[in-house]
Amino acid sequence: MVTALSHYLDSIRDNLRLDLSTEREVISELETHIEDRLQELKDNGLSDEEAASTCVGLLGSAKLIARQIYEAHSQGSWRQALLASAPHLLFGLIFALNWWQGIGWLLVMLALVLATAIYGWWHGKPTWLFPWLGFSLLPVVGAGLLLLYLPKGWSWVAILVYIPLALWFIFSIIIQTIKRDWLQSSLMLFPVPIIIGWFLAVGLEGKFPEFSAQRLQDLAPWIGLSFLILAASVAVFIRLRQRWLKVAILVVTGLLTLAMVAYYAGGRLSWPVFLVLILVMFGLFLTPALVERKVRHRWQRPSS
Repeated sequence: MVTALSHYLDSIRDNLRLDLSTEREVISELETHIEDRLQELKDNGLSDEEAASTCVGLLGSAKLIARQIYEAHSQGSWRQALLASAPHLLFGLIFALNWWQGIGWLLVMLALVLATAIYGWWHGKPTWLFPWLGFSLLPVVGAGLLLLYLPKGWSWVAILVYIPLALWFIFSIIIQTIKRDWLQSSLMLFPVPIIIGWFLAVGLEGKFPEFSAQRLQDLAPWIGLSFLILAASVAVFIRLRQRWLKVAILVVTGLLTLAMVAYYAGGRLSWPVFLVLILVMFGLFLTPALVERKVRHRWQRPSS
């Protein structure tokens, strides 16, 4: 295929943001359509370059074509929606049903999350994988928060060593996921500010581990409800077609859920802390988009 059309198809690929199997199918169909149109133009007496230039002009903007294809193929099935929302549902049920009191349930949940994340990672990174990846980061986030309860001196040493390593690990995961779509990376990080908010609401006062039991018991139903709300929003996210609606559902749900955390924290989250959590939410949401823009040129496919 001539160079102009190769660049055109590369531009469409770079803006599709679909899973690899769907992308291959769509590009194969598009190549067949282009080859048929190209042959018609050449049969009408145009040279290869003239036919290619005319074909590109008839097809229109590559970004517009990619957006139309995305909206036609980006809607996940109800099965994908259920699989994507499952970790939020499980996490919510652990608290709604007070299963958090048994360490066995938490270990089973963690093992299931890690196994599912690994399975999805090695099987093409399907759409439903990214929420599972987010929950697989919980041990990293949780360990960082627990560093706050180490004795003075040790806590600073641990934080200075642990936080750079944790950020490097999370950044590495983000780099890998934004190769697919930065919005999926944002979906992966979606529950993190909520988890931090509840952690602060439960344990802002007192010493670990004795601080949490009664407070956690009181807040458990609301923690469970917040994650059931997140599960519903993730299912809606998967079923939506338009990207701006996907962005809107994550932002609105994140803000409302953080407001819920602040309300039921009973004054334990001050306004400055609440505002910081909102900034953290937007930071986590926008970071994948900014990183993708920064490094996208490294992933450009070589033209054929």
